[in-house]
Amino acid sequence: MSIYLVGDIQGCYSELIALLKQVSFNSEVDQLYVAGDLVARGPDSLATLRFIKSLKGSAKIVLGNHDLHLLAVYAGIKKVKKQDRLNTLLDADDVDKLMDWLAQQPLLQRIGNDNAYMSHAGISPQWTLAEAIAQATFAQQRLSSSNRNAWLSSMYGEKPNNWPQAKTEIEKFRYTINAFTRMRYCYRNKNLEFENKSAPSTINNNQQSNTTLLPWYELSSTINETSWVFGHWASLMGKCSHQNIYPLDTGCVWGNHLTLLRWHDKKVFIEPAH
Repeated sequence: MSIYLVGDIQGCYSELIALLKQVSFNSEVDQLYVAGDLVARGPDSLATLRFIKSLKGSAKIVLGNHDLHLLAVYAGIKKVKKQDRLNTLLDADDVDKLMDWLAQQPLLQRIGNDNAYMSHAGISPQWTLAEAIAQATFAQQRLSSSNRNAWLSSMYGEKPNNWPQAKTEIEKFRYTINAFTRMRYCYRNKNLEFENKSAPSTINNNQQSNTTLLPWYELSSTINETSWVFGHWASLMGKCSHQNIYPLDTGCVWGNHLTLLRWHDKKVFIEPAH
């Protein structure tokens, strides 16, 4: 058995299938971990969801920000964006089953039996591993409940961006969603920042102040003892300064390539955008 991990698919179904053919992926014995953002912007989100769902227990998924936004659109909370190319999916005969399945997926996955984890954006530097696991469970229980739409409605917003300030269940839920699916940079005081999407090499920090932006993984003590796989940050292009970190979003939907990591030997496979 081999464990494979793939970055943000975002509806790039043909690239995904080609990549799995490269490694002779066999769903009877192998496992595929998907680092979130299965849908949006690419040409075939419907086929992507149907395929990943068909893998059943062989697929291990975490939700990304685009997946959560799709659930909100389906619920009528948000309007569909033309650039997300989701109309075919939303009009599909099996959309109800697909959305119910998607809403059951977690925000955090342990990779096999290793001291290694996958989430879409990373782990908040304000959390221990135990706190991250607890908050992922807290959020998943609410997203998969009969009150799902109310929780989806409450996830939008950027405050609180500091975990100690999250006092109510809604505030804790919103912070958890943002940390697991939207975070890239944090301020030096570890508060979450949501605007900057560029690579760390382009950030010009000239002062040692709380306005200084640092990648979340430079502030997290958890990853010194734990390996972490994530997507979401295409401008990293699979490169990171920390040895325990594996960024897998390489911007296939923007014309770059889709990346697959074989876990046991850390070999990387790529499929150029079609």
